[in-house]
Amino acid sequence: MSFKPQIKIPATYMRGGTSKGVFFNLEDLPKGAQVAGKLRDDILLRVIGSPDPYGKQTDGMGGATSSTSKTVILSKSTQADHDVDYLFGQVAIDKPFIDWSGNCGNLTAAVGAFAISNGLVDRARVPENGVAIVRIWQANIGKTIVAHIPVTNGEVQETGDFELDGVTFPAAEVVVEFLDPADADADMFPSGNLIDVLEVPDEGAFDVTMINAGIPTLFIKANDLGFEGVELQEAINGDDKILQRLEKIRAYGALKMGLIKDLEEAKVRQHTPKIAFVSGAQGYTASSGKVVDAQEIDLNVRALSMGKLHHAMMGTAAVAIATAAAIPGTIVNEAAGGGERNQVTFGHPSGTLKVGAEAEQSGQRWLAKKAIMSRSARVLMEGVVRIPDPE
Repeated sequence: MSFKPQIKIPATYMRGGTSKGVFFNLEDLPKGAQVAGKLRDDILLRVIGSPDPYGKQTDGMGGATSSTSKTVILSKSTQADHDVDYLFGQVAIDKPFIDWSGNCGNLTAAVGAFAISNGLVDRARVPENGVAIVRIWQANIGKTIVAHIPVTNGEVQETGDFELDGVTFPAAEVVVEFLDPADADADMFPSGNLIDVLEVPDEGAFDVTMINAGIPTLFIKANDLGFEGVELQEAINGDDKILQRLEKIRAYGALKMGLIKDLEEAKVRQHTPKIAFVSGAQGYTASSGKVVDAQEIDLNVRALSMGKLHHAMMGTAAVAIATAAAIPGTIVNEAAGGGERNQVTFGHPSGTLKVGAEAEQSGQRWLAKKAIMSRSARVLMEGVVRIPDPE
C-alpha cells in the first residue's frame, strides 16, 4: 500500500491578544484553496487538527480551546485605501466545520504585524522608526480596522512592557481601532430596542440587550441566569447542564436577532452570536491569582465562545461591550452604573480590560462611530506546516 507524502504550506503561528492562530498569505495556499470552498476548509481543518473526537487537537496546530483553534488568511487588499484583506476562520474542535461568519478581534492585533513582515503593506507606509498605520479590510464582516504597529529600524517591534491580562508575558502595545463596528445596513439593535424580552421554552423569559457591534452579541444579567457574575472557567465549563442551557438561550437569541431562520442552524453557526452575562462592579480573584478590586472596574462581564466560557475576553465581544456601555439604557450600560460614558474597565476571568467607544443617536437609531482597545501580538513560529495531501 502506498500513500502520497505530506505537502508543505508556508505559515506563521502567531499570538494576537489572548488568542493564537495559524496565519497564511493567500498566495501561499495551494491553488485550489485560494478560493473559498471545501478544499480550503479541508486543508485548514487538517492544519488545526479537527475534527478531533478526543477534543485535544493532538494531531494539529490547534490548542483544544476556542481561543487557539483559529486560522487567518491575508492578502494585499482589493479595497481602495486599505493595505490588507483579513479573512478569519474559527475552526470547530470536534466537528468538521469552520465558521466564517465573524471576526476575531484578538487576532486582529497580529494582522498588521504579519502584513508588514510579509510585504503586504507598501514600504513607503512603514516608517523606519515610529508607528505604522495599517488599514485592514475585515473581509468576514466588511469593516475597516486600523492597527497601530510599532516599528524599530524598519522591523515590527514585538517586545515591550505592555501587560495584558490573560497573556503571561509583556510585549509591545498595539492599539486597534474598529471603525463603524456596527452593521451599516441594519439597526445596531436588531429589534430596534435597547432591551428586549427573550423567551426560551422551559428556561424562562430574560431581559436581554441584543447588539451587532464588533460581533453580534446577546447580553444577559448574571443574576437572571443564577450566576454571581464573577465566575471563572471551571465553574461553567465543568458543568454540561449549564453549558447546554446557555447554548439553548444563545440559539433562541440568534433566532430573535434574525441571524438564523431555524434553531438547527445554530449548530453550524457557533461563532456568532456570542452570549455574555454581566453584573455590577464586584471584587474577585482572577484565574492567575490576581485580586481584582471592585474599585478598579465599572462592571464584570463573562462571555462564551464556541460553547465554552472564554478564559479572558474575545476582542470582538470587547467591542460590543464598549459600544453597549456607551449607550444609556442597555443592560451593559446599566451594569456599569448608567449615564453617558465613552470608556469602561470591565472584569473578566483573567483580570481586567479597558475599552472605549463612540456612539451617537440619529433619530431613533444609534450609530457606533468607533471602538478602541490595546492588545499585543508576536510571532511564535514561522516556516511551513505539513499535512497529508488533501487532493
